Amino acid sequence: MPLHPQMKAYIELMAASRAVPMESLTPQEARKMVNLAPRPPSPEPAKVEDRKIPGPHGEIPIRITWPAGKGPFPVFVWFHGGGWVIGSIELTDHLVRHFSHNVQCVGVSVDYRLAPEHKFPCAIDDCYAATKWVHDNAKALNVNPAKIAVGGDSAGGNLSACVALMARDKGAPKLVHQACIYPVIDRNFNRTSYVDNAAGPVLTKGMMEWFWKLYLRNDKDAYHPYVAPLHAADLRNLAPATVITAEYDPLRDEGAAYAKKLQQFGVPVDYKCYDGVTHGFVSMWPAVDIGKDGVKHVSENLKKAFK
Repeated sequence: MPLHPQMKAYIELMAASRAVPMESLTPQEARKMVNLAPRPPSPEPAKVEDRKIPGPHGEIPIRITWPAGKGPFPVFVWFHGGGWVIGSIELTDHLVRHFSHNVQCVGVSVDYRLAPEHKFPCAIDDCYAATKWVHDNAKALNVNPAKIAVGGDSAGGNLSACVALMARDKGAPKLVHQACIYPVIDRNFNRTSYVDNAAGPVLTKGMMEWFWKLYLRNDKDAYHPYVAPLHAADLRNLAPATVITAEYDPLRDEGAAYAKKLQQFGVPVDYKCYDGVTHGFVSMWPAVDIGKDGVKHVSENLKKAFK
């Protein structure tokens, strides 16, 4: 279907503020550009705390958001998007607050190390370490260690899928859900969705080529299961998944392929492609009503997973 009118208006507004292609910038310049984005309103949590926890590559900053209530609460560990190169816990804090409020769960947002200063496997190592830390410190955090889910958008969706795979391989923690919102799943620029949406809008093939180049140490990394879960030989016994994609997104087809492969290995999956919208639409919920549907969709599936 055509671009939704709200989506089209938002894209035009965003295009006016982005003078140059992101891939023409340095990573540092790109980070400064995205950090100028306004922060949408969000529910006020009962408590928020920023901490630094130990990790294999040094301390990992995290933000913990508690809802009102007594607990112990279920917990949603969140990994932000940004191609492993840009983004921060600040930029998606509004989403974590909404999920925490809607689901009555603790949100733990992970400020993992960014490429190219810290290439693969630093980001996935940080995200897994933070998830394991939440499990191991459940009592102090007032959370239920048997009700841990992971999730994220774009590169964060990739990290969610990879943490789910790593947690299974290592035998802990046992996850109840993975929420992958328009995830990066493998480095394949020849899929139909890449061809049809090479010039965007919002996310382009050029941007993704730039992200992949900065994230990987070498070409061999592109086929590692903890980079590209589609290359995992076995996806059995992974956490049930929500996979969301967008019609006008280069990543649409790889998200669909991940959902299909999970199903082939017997993993319960709720897959939905949202028509008329682009990559990033869930974070655009203040301006694009379909984004609100995406937030609600993930929230409802988390509630079911935490029962």
